[in-house]
Amino acid sequence: QVQLVESGGGLVQAGGSLRLSCAASGSTFSTYAMGWFRQAPGKERDFVSAISWTGTRTYYSDSVKGRFTISRDNAKNTMYLQMNSLKPEDTAVYYCAAQNPGRLWYRSTEYHSWGQGTQVTVSS
Repeated sequence: QVQLVESGGGLVQAGGSLRLSCAASGSTFSTYAMGWFRQAPGKERDFVSAISWTGTRTYYSDSVKGRFTISRDNAKNTMYLQMNSLKPEDTAVYYCAAQNPGRLWYRSTEYHSWGQGTQVTVSS
């Protein structure tokens, strides 16, 4: 397994930007595919974005496509989520997660390690 810690959340006005980071411990980070999920109060945890272990393949939910960009730096054991043109409906706790390659990238149950989450609040 791998330990994950998210950072970069905060309060931002609609139309603004935030950059989330997910720092991983251990030497196995580069072997995992990684994902971002989010959970709003009273709602299920939803898929946001995922990236392959090489960083060459990326996936986005329809709700964030064109506004969010996922990336990773395996030398720094860190994954990022650049969030632009934020909307109030993006308000949620954002979690990063790791999975073994070849798993379903959009399904939360396919991820074996999770961070504690970081709050993102977008005001209108």
